[in-house]
Amino acid sequence: MPYPPPPRALPGPRRRTLLASAAGAALLAGCSAGPADPDGGTGGSPSLAERARARAARDSEDLVARYDAVLAAHPAVERLVAPLRAEAVRHMEAFGGGASGPSSSPSATPSPSASASPSASVRAVPADQRDALTELAAAERTFADERAKALMGLPGELARLLASVAAAGAAHAFLLTEGAR
Repeated sequence: MPYPPPPRALPGPRRRTLLASAAGAALLAGCSAGPADPDGGTGGSPSLAERARARAARDSEDLVARYDAVLAAHPAVERLVAPLRAEAVRHMEAFGGGASGPSSSPSATPSPSASASPSASVRAVPADQRDALTELAAAERTFADERAKALMGLPGELARLLASVAAAGAAHAFLLTEGAR
């Protein structure tokens, strides 16, 4: 008795390949500067880039203030949190924020009053160390998501910077979540 032929996969790309290609194309389209606009503006709306940069700087300042508060309340997490805080300071500076802000030294444990401009959204730090790290991870994740959504329509260099900082924020959220375990 002959065996039936094996089931054949349909020719062409799989659904996952198409979705990944579409997502990659969207990112590339959002990360390329138009040749007709050498100064990095967004075709008639240069203030869009300025607003996005200012928002990213404020968000980074807020994150630095949150890191400062967690470090002040839970000095035992300095080994995990201090390098991530230093990265947040570098992100803030890359977006043009924090000119008179705190020291970017990752080894110094800052006080909450040392932040550039503590945001009103910074709440009291939970007494439990795990809860504090979980809240910090949630803030990183939220800002990473907002930055990823803001990519479209921005000039190339700013879009690339925003995408890079969003990816770093997602990595920070992962590290903080793992550190809370």
